[in-house]
Amino acid sequence: MTAFPIAEREPIRLAMLGMVDGNGHPYSWSAMFNGYDPEEMAACPYPAIPAYLNKEPKGTLQISGARVTHIWTDDPEDAVRVSRASLIPHVVERPEEVIGQVDAVIVATDKGHEHVARCRPFVEAGLPVFVDKPLVDKEEDLQTFSRWVAEGRPILSSSSMRYCKEYLPYQLSTNNLGSIRFATITTPKSWERYGIHALEGIYPILGPGFLSARNTGSQDRNIVHFKHASGADVVVAAVSDMFGSFGVLQLCGTQDHATVAIKDSFYSFKAQLQAFVNYLRTGNRPFPFSETTELMKMVIAGIRSREEGGREVRLDEISAL
Repeated sequence: MTAFPIAEREPIRLAMLGMVDGNGHPYSWSAMFNGYDPEEMAACPYPAIPAYLNKEPKGTLQISGARVTHIWTDDPEDAVRVSRASLIPHVVERPEEVIGQVDAVIVATDKGHEHVARCRPFVEAGLPVFVDKPLVDKEEDLQTFSRWVAEGRPILSSSSMRYCKEYLPYQLSTNNLGSIRFATITTPKSWERYGIHALEGIYPILGPGFLSARNTGSQDRNIVHFKHASGADVVVAAVSDMFGSFGVLQLCGTQDHATVAIKDSFYSFKAQLQAFVNYLRTGNRPFPFSETTELMKMVIAGIRSREEGGREVRLDEISAL
């Protein structure tokens, strides 16, 4: 079992595990720890990644104190390409091979229904795990992760939207807006994989207290109305092809309003990964796991409501333990 927190190891050795369709995090996240080879990264199948990496000065690109030393991906050829682009020295044939070789693992896939199986070997081995969003999309999987965390297993999961610098002023205070009465936030792609981006963007602003969800949309066009204990109504839209409106946030208050959109993906990804490293060093969570629990209930409630014809689903219907 890895000692936790990891106070002495310099640098912390990380394994980057998993790669699924539509998600290039192993390329970009590994580069934020290791640096990258510009020629190899130019061949990355996600052109937005080299575009935003190339904008960053070399002196501020990397997160200090940790390195990705091992890589495994579902397609072995992807692992070779990522290792060359992001300067990862060791490619393994099976993810479990990293046990005993690294201090912590990053599960870099965004299909929540797979995460219990992907994480189990490392949780049971005592390794700290960071899990890409969403942690889960099923009630029974939420119960499994909640049990592991209750046992003291070091598990962290978040969307990078929690760390967007454009949203930060409103996380600190919305007093100038008065009482928030209505809010909206948008994302492309599916509710199952990307709804959490929108949810975790709005959550640190309103805080805990979401009560129910009603999804009146469809598989490709999720329109989800949440009620919050503060009295605010929140509408989250996850529309499959709405790529021109990722992370557009609107806050409507009794005294003023605000509209803001994210512009700097690199900043939010780097801040998210830095928070994981800080957690590894100190053992102090950047936010309570109870927030992740509530957010996963919101994801699950949105799915359940859609599948049940738009029924209003209360979050307290969903059990975490």
